[in-house]
Amino acid sequence: MNIFKKTILTVLASLLIIGNVYASDKIRIGTEGAYPPWNSKDASGKLIGFEVELAYSLCRYIGRQCEVVEQDWDGMIPALQMRKFDAIMAGMSITDERKKVITFSQGYADEVASLAVMKGSSLEGMSTPAGISLTSPNSDAKKALKTITAALAGKTVCVQTATIHQNFLESGDVGSVKVRTYKTQDEVNLDLTAGRCDVALAAAASINDYAEKSGKAVVLVGPTFSGGAFGNGVGVGLRKADTQLEKDFNKAINIARKNGKISELAIKWFGFDASM
Repeated sequence: MNIFKKTILTVLASLLIIGNVYASDKIRIGTEGAYPPWNSKDASGKLIGFEVELAYSLCRYIGRQCEVVEQDWDGMIPALQMRKFDAIMAGMSITDERKKVITFSQGYADEVASLAVMKGSSLEGMSTPAGISLTSPNSDAKKALKTITAALAGKTVCVQTATIHQNFLESGDVGSVKVRTYKTQDEVNLDLTAGRCDVALAAAASINDYAEKSGKAVVLVGPTFSGGAFGNGVGVGLRKADTQLEKDFNKAINIARKNGKISELAIKWFGFDASM
């Protein structure tokens, strides 16, 4: 082999190695694409939403390329563990139950939950505080739970499966509730408006987004919920072994919080500042 051919092969081998380094340097982030305004798809099928835009911002702060990919909600954590992607940004609340199998970055946004009914429902007149925390329920929160328990008796409550909302309804905090589960939040919304559900439980921002865009007479009732079964904000879900990536995301979230990027995107997509 002459020296010219040897040099060419050496250069090509170097380029191949560099290409592989850059390819492996890309962070793949899984999102549902069906939970607006956290994440959804536009008419062309492109992934959009608060978390999609935030994901690309965080990757820029980390200094790595980013690819956001779609994944069904009920397979989100198994797909992460199977290395189909490196992180989850899908409106996933930080809960003790989930922390048994994955780890989380610090929270980047609050996600309060709320009950929703169609206008004219008997539940519209429910009198409770505006918001309750279940982390250490005070007397007002306990009283509100009793009110909600009585209001939901005999009602069918619809929720997306494998969510904090389903966990809460099955926790016993509001008695024995007839729960109907769905694969996506959109299916919950459709059955609520069709009258196949008496009430739905979901993220308040998601319900408001649906009501505004659909024009349906969906209204929030009762308090907003946080803490306890509802977790401690929404964070980036990661494999427990990926400690460096956790540090990178925490650093990037700090930057995004301090420079106002999270607040900016939250106001754009939610209409209010949901940053933590």
